[in-house]
Amino acid sequence: MTPTVVINVVGLAPALIGPHTPNLARFAAAGCQRPLKTVTPAVTCSVQATFVTGLPPSGHGIVGNGWLFRDLMDVWLWRQSNKLVAGERVWDAGKSRDPAFTCANLFWWYAMAASTDIAVTPRPIYKADGRKLPDCYSDPPEIRDDLTRVLGAFPLFHFWGPATSIKSSRWIADAAKHVLATRNPTLTLVYLPHLDYVLQRLGPDDPAIAKDLAEIDAVAGDLIDHAQKMGRRVIVLSEYGIAPARVPIHINRALRAEGLLAIREEDGGEILDVHRSRAFAVSDHQIVHIYVRDPADLALARSCVERLDGVAHVLDREEQAPWGLNHDRAGDLVALSDHDAWFTYYYWLDDARAPDFARTVDIHKKPGYDPVELFIDPAIRLPKLAIARRLAKKALGFRTLMDVIPLNASLVKGSHGRADLPEAHGPVFLSSEPHLIRDEPVDACEVKSLMLSHVFDP
Repeated sequence: MTPTVVINVVGLAPALIGPHTPNLARFAAAGCQRPLKTVTPAVTCSVQATFVTGLPPSGHGIVGNGWLFRDLMDVWLWRQSNKLVAGERVWDAGKSRDPAFTCANLFWWYAMAASTDIAVTPRPIYKADGRKLPDCYSDPPEIRDDLTRVLGAFPLFHFWGPATSIKSSRWIADAAKHVLATRNPTLTLVYLPHLDYVLQRLGPDDPAIAKDLAEIDAVAGDLIDHAQKMGRRVIVLSEYGIAPARVPIHINRALRAEGLLAIREEDGGEILDVHRSRAFAVSDHQIVHIYVRDPADLALARSCVERLDGVAHVLDREEQAPWGLNHDRAGDLVALSDHDAWFTYYYWLDDARAPDFARTVDIHKKPGYDPVELFIDPAIRLPKLAIARRLAKKALGFRTLMDVIPLNASLVKGSHGRADLPEAHGPVFLSSEPHLIRDEPVDACEVKSLMLSHVFDP
């Protein structure tokens, strides 16, 4: 077996590999570079599950970053249990070929309760007084303690939210170097998310992304060099490309106006009432799953969505099959946006009636993905002082909201979810071993077998 490192540089596209990414460009030139044909939806959890199982979402069941759990009637995003994923995982396939095969999963999703030998994933500490403390989870547990001792606490607030920066990706890359040196896994999966977030903030065409391209190139380049000096083969890939976003689609507001979506009042704010809604949408970048309680309302819900500016496709159960989405977890209808549009989760009609969590970073309470969490409300004067004041209150044990997130969807300049971007702007697959890669685009469902070939083939 030849140990292999797979580095997921999220949002990387062929058009971004060039003068601002000399390390990645040099790696591609020395090995090979291919376009990657991703799956629908082209979102983190779905694509990563395809990479490790070789199955489309209809096979592994991860139809998005979240969905309606029908037996609980709760919308949950960003669950972490690997038990949600169906299909043989790449690490189990490796062990079946050679019992000495080991795998380390460093921040790829669904890392908990997995049969990997090593797993590290974000896991904040939620205190009873409302505080959220930076931390991560590991299996075995001593790895988290070891990494915290060597690198400091995982920089959670630089991983997601308005303070996102290269610090989290650098920490993960350094954690990978430490695990390689101390545990020597056969296959190491590494997640570097920095570029993804800046591209959603600024869009892929903003010249200001040059700084962030250089930052992620330095981190990825250092990890590539480290791995190759240790005799590892290396794969660098991305899950999806980012398209410029110009049109936010408020789909739940439209369903509410049609009389299909219900809310309940809660302490002056409005909460989506899943149980009473005839139809509502779980928004996830450029795709939504629309859950319709009564089949008699399907036609009305479909007509409502199809009329919205920015909607490209609305798929019923039968129409979802060619897209690889026909799974029980998928919506009764699935909608995809135009390439320059994306779906908000917003369901309130008056910002004064928005729930308190809407203005905070809260990936679990919001019934849909919210990229506006990457921004500080521009209406806040002296935002650093405002944040410091709130943090001081929390440190003193007072309950206080970090209500600094705006409700202005037009701030978002990049999105993803469509699998049919032009090759130059779509995801990419790079390898140090060109003899193992055909001279044609790599299909996402092939990534599992390609990881195994890097380990097992001469």
